Amino acid sequence: MIAHHDQLQDVLKELGTDPKTGLSASEATSRLAKYGPNKLKEKKKKTNLQRFIEQFKDTMILILLAAAAVSFGVSISEGHAPYESLLILAIVIVNAIIGVMQENKAEKALDALKNLTAPKSRVVRDGKEMVIDAVSLVPGDIIVLDAGDMPPADARLIESANMRSDESALTGESVAAEKNANAHVVPDAALGDRFNMVYSGCSISYGRGRAVVTGTGMETEMGKIASLLSEENELDTPLQQKLAQLGKSLGIMALIACAVIFVIGIIDDIPVLEMFMTSVSLAVSAIPEGLPAIVTVVLAIGVQRMVKRNAIVRRLPAVETLGSASVICSDKTGTLTQNRMTLTKAYAASVDALENITTSNSEAVRALLQYSSLCCDGKIEIGSDGTEHHIGDPTETAIVLAAHRNGLTQKILNEKYPRLSELPFDSERKLMTTVNSIDGKNIVIVKGAFDVLAERVVSGDVEKARKVVDALSSDALRVLGVAYKVIDTVPEQPTSDELENGLTFMGLVGMIDPPRPEVRDAVSLCKKAGIKVVMITGDHVATAQAIAKDLGIMAAGDEAVTGKELAAMSNAELDKRVRHISVYARVSPTDKIRIVKAWQEQGEVVAMTGDGVNDAPALKAADIGCAMGITGTDVAKGAAAMTLTDDNFSTIVHAVREGRGIFDNIKKVVSYLLSCNIGEVLTVFFAMLIWRQTPLLSMQLLWINLITDSLPAISLGVEPVEKDVMDRKPKSRSEGIFANGLGLQLALQGTMLAILTLIAFYLGGGGTEGGIAGGRTMAFMVLSMSQFVQSFNMKSARSLFKVGVRSNPNHLLAVAVSATLLALVLFVPPLTRIFELTALTGGQYLMAVGLALFPFPVLEIAKAFNLARH
Repeated sequence: MIAHHDQLQDVLKELGTDPKTGLSASEATSRLAKYGPNKLKEKKKKTNLQRFIEQFKDTMILILLAAAAVSFGVSISEGHAPYESLLILAIVIVNAIIGVMQENKAEKALDALKNLTAPKSRVVRDGKEMVIDAVSLVPGDIIVLDAGDMPPADARLIESANMRSDESALTGESVAAEKNANAHVVPDAALGDRFNMVYSGCSISYGRGRAVVTGTGMETEMGKIASLLSEENELDTPLQQKLAQLGKSLGIMALIACAVIFVIGIIDDIPVLEMFMTSVSLAVSAIPEGLPAIVTVVLAIGVQRMVKRNAIVRRLPAVETLGSASVICSDKTGTLTQNRMTLTKAYAASVDALENITTSNSEAVRALLQYSSLCCDGKIEIGSDGTEHHIGDPTETAIVLAAHRNGLTQKILNEKYPRLSELPFDSERKLMTTVNSIDGKNIVIVKGAFDVLAERVVSGDVEKARKVVDALSSDALRVLGVAYKVIDTVPEQPTSDELENGLTFMGLVGMIDPPRPEVRDAVSLCKKAGIKVVMITGDHVATAQAIAKDLGIMAAGDEAVTGKELAAMSNAELDKRVRHISVYARVSPTDKIRIVKAWQEQGEVVAMTGDGVNDAPALKAADIGCAMGITGTDVAKGAAAMTLTDDNFSTIVHAVREGRGIFDNIKKVVSYLLSCNIGEVLTVFFAMLIWRQTPLLSMQLLWINLITDSLPAISLGVEPVEKDVMDRKPKSRSEGIFANGLGLQLALQGTMLAILTLIAFYLGGGGTEGGIAGGRTMAFMVLSMSQFVQSFNMKSARSLFKVGVRSNPNHLLAVAVSATLLALVLFVPPLTRIFELTALTGGQYLMAVGLALFPFPVLEIAKAFNLARH
């Protein structure tokens, strides 16, 4: 079969499908088993063994393994049990297992997101139109396509109306390709000349149509290209890159410190092997090599949290930006409102009558509703339980539902008065037109924005209608005009000039989309958080203002401008006025880019919502593009960093809150690890300078590193979002993790941990002949326990008494497990001997606990001072 060349009937016969009823559910299931899922083959995932081996590629780990090997050889040659080398190997293996677990957790989280963001497809099966996951499509399926859709598979057109497709991804041609179901294509036609085909991944930029799937998965043109690509680069997030660079910088400093310590030890005749092992262990302890992996896990878990809030983040770096959002430019319809437009008023020009919509309107209004419904693609399906299922544009479904309630069922109307031709709605024209056969005449029906329609009307009292429009708009109603004309013949290639001029004005329909009840609180929360909310809509300016005032978006002194006024402004003038403009009405999607860039010129981080094909550039231009999950086109979703599965404005606010919380948690993890690592390095460094003795052996350092840098650090990454996170102003675009003096604070905290450990070493007998074991035991105990205490201090910048110790059960469990591992080494004699520790007196244990707890009151006082100062 040559899908683009063979006769359509032959293609359908070859595929065994019916263009009207499609495949049966059972046949589709059978073919899915035969052809496989409609998706491209992904890069083969690494096995757990491969991931485990990769954990040993780190330079510091390799050095440590080499050190363990040297230690093993020396111990065997001297007739000693190789406890140290075996323990080092065990710790390295445990760290590797934890690393694999972290990678698996992050991958599972991201796989779950891939499933959630899987594209959908409108398909006809068993004679019914339904929406299914595109992965379930099979050859022979009949798919329905509209402007903005991304064909989920290669398909031969069955019917088309003014269809164009952006095939630049396949052909490199920037101009959208014209599509025609009736086109005859030669067998060897180039891809760009196959006018009767649509291809997977090539968006429909204009028009609509139906097609039969001819190829899925790797059998599509995109699949053929994908098969040529054997590898794909996995890029770290910007935050990961910064942290990796930080790790390298810390590594260099740690290695210098370790080298100094090693030289001092050699000068003082400390055994070379002992100093080598201590220096290497200290270097490994000092470098937070697991930090990028932990951050990935934190980001992935945070993204999963957002999913529960109906926000799907497609790219992890977007999470970082979310916490900085300072301006949210939101569409009105369906985002700030309920997306359930209800037709409440109709004005029939023929009788000069304005009526409320009921179930029994006058004949003039019923005729207006009939014509309006015929010029709609939106559909209403009434379930057996009476529930309404709206398919398509909410404005159109409101019209269809109003007509339905007047006994004018859309399906019956379409059968009785068939559509002969059409001009789909276009955001530039702001009109939609159909040609229907009504009572033997070819009737052109045009509906759309009244101010555009009025310029094309030659019959009817437009000025009187304009007053009605103003009255309805002042009541926050959205108003559409309806006009018509009779033509003798239906043009084969209709144009706007032919069909949308010389019209007779028929009337107006007024509808309202009530604000979502939760949006008022969300807008109020934005103001509290220092976030400016801007409404951008295609509606009449009076309607937009009424809704904006109702929701609290527009306050005294704020401006509302129209698309025409915006077009008349220079960029310099817009830059001056942008902070005072809260409403943009009657703007085209392309105007959104100007608005985004104007705010960005002010240094703001902009979140932008959109749903249409023409919104894609603005969604990309914004710092955070938010596509609508329900009404949004595939193109919009592809361009956006985030998709709102409920099309709800408050979801953006929840996402910003989560984004701030995630950034806070990453700061907590980084702060905890760095302060503890600084404490470990300084402890050994100053002890060597003062006593010429190492207060901690390599095994002891590694054990501390194992029990403090793993579970407690990860658990801090899943701290609940703090209650006051939306009371703060957004962080600036350039603000880093160590802003506001955090770097100095961590250095001071690490120094405090080191001083406490050195005091413990001294009190335990360190630095004296014969007291080294007791000193090391106290130092080991204090340094470990003080890091547990430090993890509680890192939970919040607020007092722990306000946050609560039990706010994060995961953290309590992590500390409990780590404390148990510490206790085993301290109090189980065989382990105590292996780690070269010793039993302490009761007084020494109490002193150690007191020293370990000392950071808590110190940081509580510091927190109180900082909060009072701010």
